[in-house]
Order: sequence, then C-alpha cells, then structure tokens
Amino acid sequence: MDRFAELKAFCLVVNHGGFSVVARQLGVATSSVTRLVDTLEERIGTPLLNRSTRSVTVTDTGRAYFQQAMQILSALDDADDAASDHGRAPRGLLRVAAPITFSGMYIAPMLPALLQRYPALEIEMRLSDAVANLVDESIDVAIRIGAADQQPNLIARKLAEHPRWICASPSYLKAHGKPMIPADLTRHNCLQFAYSGSQQSWRLQSADGIEEIPIKGSLHANNSEVLRQAVLGGVGLALLPDWLVRKDIEAGNMLTVLTQYHVNPGAMEIGIYAMYASNRRGSTKVKCFVDMLGETLQAEL
Repeated sequence: MDRFAELKAFCLVVNHGGFSVVARQLGVATSSVTRLVDTLEERIGTPLLNRSTRSVTVTDTGRAYFQQAMQILSALDDADDAASDHGRAPRGLLRVAAPITFSGMYIAPMLPALLQRYPALEIEMRLSDAVANLVDESIDVAIRIGAADQQPNLIARKLAEHPRWICASPSYLKAHGKPMIPADLTRHNCLQFAYSGSQQSWRLQSADGIEEIPIKGSLHANNSEVLRQAVLGGVGLALLPDWLVRKDIEAGNMLTVLTQYHVNPGAMEIGIYAMYASNRRGSTKVKCFVDMLGETLQAEL
C-alpha cells in the first residue's frame, strides 16, 4: 500500500479530528481512510490514535510521529513545487495566512489583479490575528506584523515599515486634554490590543532612551479595527498602526499625540514581513504573491 497515502490520511485525521470529515474531503469512503491509518499503525507496531464513539485523539507517540510526518509531506510538496515551477508561470494552490484587518485593506484589493495575471494560480486565504504555524498548518507564506520572527529554516522578507501612532479623536482630546509627556498617559483611558500576554504598558523611545509607561483602559480587543472604531467614537487613546489610520489622520478624524517619540508595546524594531520556509525560496507561487504585495505596500505606504 502507498505509504505516502497512509501518512496523508493520518495527518488529515489529526488535523480534522475525525475520519468521516477526511473521507468527505478526499471523496472516498470512511472505511478507506480508517484502513489506511490501521495499516500505518500495524506497520510501525504502535497505536497513533485513541478512538472512541465520540472523538479521535492523538497518543503521545502519535503526536511526535505527526510532526515528522508533516515534515515529510511538506518536503514532498516542496519537491513537486520545485519541479513544476521550473521555467513555468505560477500554478497550483498557495496557502496564505494573514491578519484580518490588514488583509481586508491591502491583500484583498490586489487579489483580482494577481489571479488575472496568473490564471493557473489558486489562493487559499487563512485570516486570523493569531500567529500561524507554517509547518503544522501547511502554510506557504504568512504575513506578520511586528518584530521579525527569527526561526531556523524560515525567511523573513521585510515588505514595509510599521510605524505606530498614539491616536485620539478631536472630541476626546477636547474633553480630556492632550498628553504632553509620557507620564500623562497614566491619567488617560488607553485602549489596548489584547496580546497573548498581560500587556499593560507602552514603550516610548526618544534620544534620551526608552520610557515604559503603565497604562489602563476600558477596552481590550484582539482586532485593531475594533480599537480604531472606539477611538473614532471618542472613547480614548489607542496605539494604532500607520497603515490603518493614515486616512483618518489626513481627514482630521484622528489626531496624533507625543509624535516626538517612537512608540511600541514591545520590541522597537518592527515591520511588515512575509514569512516562508527557506525551502520555498525558489517557489514562483510564493514569489509572485510576495512581490505584488510588496509593490502594493510601497505604493500605498
């Protein structure tokens, strides 16, 4: 029996948590998927999955085996890509992970031109403000905003700078006053992006060094558009990216404060990056997408 078919069936069952959904995805009988996984377990001599009438979970051995199996399947995909890409226009499926609001503003508008230019290309967008795992989720390229993620076997291509501004509506500043020095922020309603940790401060950098200011506010959200709307509504101050609020600032609907400081919640060296595995360096699918997004951002920002 095809050992790659066994690996693929096992990995899909782990990713989807069941046999029937994988069978529907592959267009085969559930018994066929079950047989592939059973054969795999018999061949290696140990159970990889715990089965019950309600769920399928991974054993400890199965979890370690899954990581290696995903690497094998990814390497096979890379080999196929390298062979099919040689001297040919981009074709096939490209899986892209990207932040929600950023995608709506900058990636979605460019997709029609990209797909018209490369009609054999297929795009699968996976939108989330969480950080995607490129290997586990079979992602070809991930757009990340912030500090470069230095990992072995990953390439981080910087597409644009990522300045942030402390913003407020004119009505909020009229009612509460304008902060003139970093310490003034402690007296304001500072709306925050809900990071994975308990982020409770902003870092402001000047020629004299970095000041870390504790802040508090009435709203935490894991989506920057929610914070933008709250700022426009006069709720408080927020630390927002230039790519999101530039038009609001130009229209006078938002004002920036403490502009003499470089401001971030964490690392000071940040940007907008395209992340992809080093073995995808020669993929024309990745290159055409990243090149067009880079051109789009340079023109817009």
